[in-house]
Amino acid sequence: MTMKTSAQSTLSERQLLLCACASLEAQGDTGRLGPAIAKALDGGVTTNELKEAFSQLYAYTGFPRSLNALGTLQKVLAARQAQGISDNEGKPFSRPRLWDDAGQALKQGTEVQTRLTGGTPFNYDFCPQDDYYLKSHLFGDIFAGEQLTAADRELVTVAALSGMKGVEPQLAAHKAGALNFGNTKEQVDELCQWLSANGYSQVDCAADAQAGAWPRGVPNDGYAQYFIGQSYLAPVKPANLSETDKTVANYVNVTFEPGCRNNWHVHHGAHQILICVSGRGWYQEWGKEPVALMPGMVIDIPNEVKHWHGAQKDSWFQHVTNHVAVGGEQSNEWLEPVADDYYDQLK
Repeated sequence: MTMKTSAQSTLSERQLLLCACASLEAQGDTGRLGPAIAKALDGGVTTNELKEAFSQLYAYTGFPRSLNALGTLQKVLAARQAQGISDNEGKPFSRPRLWDDAGQALKQGTEVQTRLTGGTPFNYDFCPQDDYYLKSHLFGDIFAGEQLTAADRELVTVAALSGMKGVEPQLAAHKAGALNFGNTKEQVDELCQWLSANGYSQVDCAADAQAGAWPRGVPNDGYAQYFIGQSYLAPVKPANLSETDKTVANYVNVTFEPGCRNNWHVHHGAHQILICVSGRGWYQEWGKEPVALMPGMVIDIPNEVKHWHGAQKDSWFQHVTNHVAVGGEQSNEWLEPVADDYYDQLK
């Protein structure tokens, strides 16, 4: 499997057209899929790449939509052949050797899944059946196909998940996985923006939209040393106040990318209020169990209490925050980071 980062800074027309077909497959929109397949074939996508993409996607979208997409491809190829068009089949299909070795499929699939999640093993102990299917079949048997690179496979998966509603956590996870398999963040953002602009996605998977409907703002460079991962700041100003009004409360929207969290810290002279507005996050006070944060939840953090907060590892997260003075000098005391081995086990 090709894990090297692509030398190109933008996606090729071939990649975009392949992803358009993946998104339409996920929607079950065979009416639009037929013309999209023809356009993809004209744009350099091979027939075997389309077969591989549609067969892989059964694991994400179900067998019915996978088979319907393959049937549509078969009809398009027959019609083009009747018109005298000879399409490029691409790399011939070769039966992966690990299909005959369940132990090897499990071993290789576990390695691939670990790469996808950024080097952290993922064990779905709650349901051992699905844990085995994911490792051995999806990331083992299916990912062993040679028609698509690992980088293109993840782009196809991101495109398909953007064509489905209700799978936003998986979409966010595979956007991160696309980076771990050799794509750049710029390429993944470009794909999401292109899918949205051309009417292929059912949810807006662009980076800003993944952060939520609230403005993302600018990178939180001033406090970056106290964060793991990237965060952003956007001041929130009441609309009825003038630009010169000095009584504006210090409300700020903070956006955390998946996996981003701040260090343990303490607020002196003020208690902090968090109003969760989008995505999923974590909050924890020293000596207490972590609290899973969802939109609509409000957390009032007492002054002098050691705590941390941030996004869950597979979701963007946004909260609006404000500090309410309780007397005395106000300051933040920044402490140790939230360790990876602790954070990664939170469920």
